[in-house]
Amino acid sequence: MQVAYRAHNLIDAHLAKHVLEDAGIPAFVFGENLLGGAGELPLFGVLRVCVPDAALPEADAALRAAGLRDDPADPIPEADPGLLPA
Repeated sequence: MQVAYRAHNLIDAHLAKHVLEDAGIPAFVFGENLLGGAGELPLFGVLRVCVPDAALPEADAALRAAGLRDDPADPIPEADPGLLPA
């Protein structure tokens, strides 16, 4: 199994899983049962959507087509030349 998608929350994980299953790719959400293990503390990086090794390229294409694998935007956008700091 290969990690096809790292989810931020449970809804995000199942959204990716359903996108993959609709594309005919078997998918499994790992870490779903660990969410309540830390009590009130949020756990990050626990949820992973995994697919069989051979299906990883197809899974990547399906996630990109669904808009779930977009390249991140520039974290520091260019400043608008008309705006100056106070």
